[in-house]
Amino acid sequence: MKKIAVLIAALCMSCGALAHSGGTDKNGCHRDHKNGGTHCH
Repeated sequence: MKKIAVLIAALCMSCGALAHSGGTDKNGCHRDHKNGGTHCH
């Protein structure tokens, strides 16, 4: 039961990491229009 709870918690926390708007270039970077420059994953 404890393993299931840990798995569910891990899945819930990882959902936020998957969400990101905008496309990426060949290096996995986005243009950062708000601050200028780029940000990469």
